Amino acid sequence: MLQCPFESICYRICPGDTLFIIAQKFNTTTDEIIVANPGIDPSNLYIGQVICLHPESGNSPSSLPLATDELSKAQVELSNYIRMLWEQHVTWTRLTILSLALGLPDVDLVTNRLLRNPKDFEALLKPLYGEMAASRFADLFTSHLIIAAELVKAAKAGDNRTAADAEKKWYANADEIAAFLASINPYWSEESWRTMLYEHLASTKEEAVDFLTGKYAEGITLFDQIENQALEMADMMTNGIMNQFPDLFK
Repeated sequence: MLQCPFESICYRICPGDTLFIIAQKFNTTTDEIIVANPGIDPSNLYIGQVICLHPESGNSPSSLPLATDELSKAQVELSNYIRMLWEQHVTWTRLTILSLALGLPDVDLVTNRLLRNPKDFEALLKPLYGEMAASRFADLFTSHLIIAAELVKAAKAGDNRTAADAEKKWYANADEIAAFLASINPYWSEESWRTMLYEHLASTKEEAVDFLTGKYAEGITLFDQIENQALEMADMMTNGIMNQFPDLFK
């Protein structure tokens, strides 16, 4: 096992962890974690990975999972499933952008597959939050995707006014999603979700613009960033669920 320096602790990466979340738990910063762990890839953490931390005084890491803890099967399965849903979200979004931009004959099929993603999230959330809350999230997430398609179509047509209106609605929808998630789970911060979703929207718009303007290499590089950021959202969602329902994921 990794040996950490004196006055530091070893911490094992758990489902739902990101450097941001770990830094918050231990009253430190992501930069300090990176300095304490040379060679760490913040966008490629893996469950079971052990890192060194230097928590500030006043924080109590004794209640947190350290390197000696074992992960339950339920925790791993939840993390993997939510990560898969967010991976599918950004992957089918990208494929829909390409089909819309190129006018491919599969555009309806690809769009329908993308629109299944909110229903898959609904099925995940329903046993935890009930039918009404799960359905509300699915409706908001479906609007998120429909508005994105409107934005791409307007940008392709050079209709700047319609594109600007769609973008305004897109961010308003992100605000609704962030507020809703914070309302059903005390471990989900509205501010954190808004920040994450705004970053997601900005990157997705840039991804579409890159493709429409022929910047294909830049678009591919950007998608790697979009994928990594989606995994951060997945881990934030997982972390909140496990904290709110600890007895379900022992």
